[in-house]
Amino acid sequence: ADVLIMESTYGNRLHAPYPSAEKELERIVIETYRRGGSVVMPAFAVGRTQQLVYSLHQLAERGDIPRIPIFVDSPLAVNATAIFQLHPEVYDDEIRQFMMQPDVRNPFGFDDLTYVRKLEESKQLNFHLNPCIIISASGMAEFGRVLHHLKYRISDPKNTILITGWQAPHTLGRRIVDREEIVRIFGDEYHLKAQVEVLDGFSGHADRDELLD
Repeated sequence: ADVLIMESTYGNRLHAPYPSAEKELERIVIETYRRGGSVVMPAFAVGRTQQLVYSLHQLAERGDIPRIPIFVDSPLAVNATAIFQLHPEVYDDEIRQFMMQPDVRNPFGFDDLTYVRKLEESKQLNFHLNPCIIISASGMAEFGRVLHHLKYRISDPKNTILITGWQAPHTLGRRIVDREEIVRIFGDEYHLKAQVEVLDGFSGHADRDELLD
């Protein structure tokens, strides 16, 4: 080829390797749990949510994180995960080996995990006072159920907002990454007092070396 045109979201930087990202996820969950807070993860419904669920499953099985409730609250993510579960023939060797463990039958399902379908169940999460993890769309926190979870938790320093994907300019996700003191949700202003963590290792975009390869 004389000319190659490609996306280059991370064409000028390197990601931390995936194991490092998983180790950071472990740290963030433990620190938030010890503060008595919850972790809210805005996540893309297809791909990213399943990746996070799988990582949390591994960490929980190894005893690396406390056994706390984990909720996936996004109708699209729930439906997409059901498709993942229907096709084990396309799992890679890593997932196959994980499934060979005695208590593991489904990499995307375990005792601590609840898939939230009904709107009423989603609303009840706003009154969940004990530490938990909420994975919810949209990934850039612009719309969807995640906005409600951010609204109720963004001003409490015990909580953590964990960003695991690229945030476009002028989105709520980017404003959170930039740690703006005041953000708007549903037209109302909220003080951003929750801890903000950013993990690039889960990104679906290739970094500089991967693009060159």
